[in-house]
Amino acid sequence: MENIDKKLREEAKRLLEEKKVDVLIGYETGTLPLTATPCFITNPEDAEKLVWNAFCTQNLAKFVHDLISQHRESQKRVKPEDRKKKVVGVVARGCTTRSIVLHLQERQYARDEIVIIGVPCTGYVDRKRLSALVGGEDIREGAREGDQLVVKTAVGEKRIPLKDALAANCLTCRFNNPIMSDVMIGEQAPPMSPDQEYVEIEAFENLPTEERWAYFTKEMNKCIRCYACRQACPSCYCKTCFVEQSQPQWVGLGEDATDTQVFQLMRLFHMVGRCVDCGSCVSVCPMGVDLRKFLKKIDKDCFELFENRAGSSMEDAPPLSRAKEHDKEDFVFNP
Repeated sequence: MENIDKKLREEAKRLLEEKKVDVLIGYETGTLPLTATPCFITNPEDAEKLVWNAFCTQNLAKFVHDLISQHRESQKRVKPEDRKKKVVGVVARGCTTRSIVLHLQERQYARDEIVIIGVPCTGYVDRKRLSALVGGEDIREGAREGDQLVVKTAVGEKRIPLKDALAANCLTCRFNNPIMSDVMIGEQAPPMSPDQEYVEIEAFENLPTEERWAYFTKEMNKCIRCYACRQACPSCYCKTCFVEQSQPQWVGLGEDATDTQVFQLMRLFHMVGRCVDCGSCVSVCPMGVDLRKFLKKIDKDCFELFENRAGSSMEDAPPLSRAKEHDKEDFVFNP
């Protein structure tokens, strides 16, 4: 991992020195033990901050979109002949590049506006799962030693197998290597367990309708509508979200449970063919809502009905943005 960090810093520094990118988005060591946080680097010397490890959680494609769209908005106030293009560099694993593919397919920015530094991924630590493994105690110190995490709390030191603390989406990931990159750092990572990808969803599908709805209702009752899931999602980039619209008003501002359900249901269907299973929404949810189960169900349907895996290639566009004569759902041809 130290070798990857070294090469990553060297490549980032080179890109900034040669003016190939205006800003580089990556991860730096967080202020809390066993954490990493997104960082934005414009000075080549600051490339030394960059790290790549099992604590890099957020999908950085969100920030790529935000930076480019904000820059474009600012350029509207500049004379056409003085306008400049902003090139954003990003450290990207598999799910990050899948989100970038979706952005390109949806024409949010051009390929020459981004430089992708690809990194292999063997999964990231789920902070909530790690907390449960140490009994909810505050983590005072921590380090990774091989395939284990050494965690120190007020109670004492505990060794935890890294795999036990990985996020659920990482355990069955089939795209843990970048889909595309301009520069690749390190060797390709070994596959996770993609054959287990839909096991949990199949069990959920087999439940009676009443039980599935009861589970959805139970999970949505936890939601406080802080919108952290929306803010963290790379595929949520509408300038005005439907929850903020007043003409028409789709969702009320009160605490009615049905308003919360409508928000989550509409957001789920906005994710059809667009969720890359990066887990960002789950990681930021303060209430522990099981959003992934419902998103993964939609993902499974997209694959089975339209043979689509979101962001898997530039040629495989989201199913709701295209029409094929031989789509399995032939009801669309019926009067």
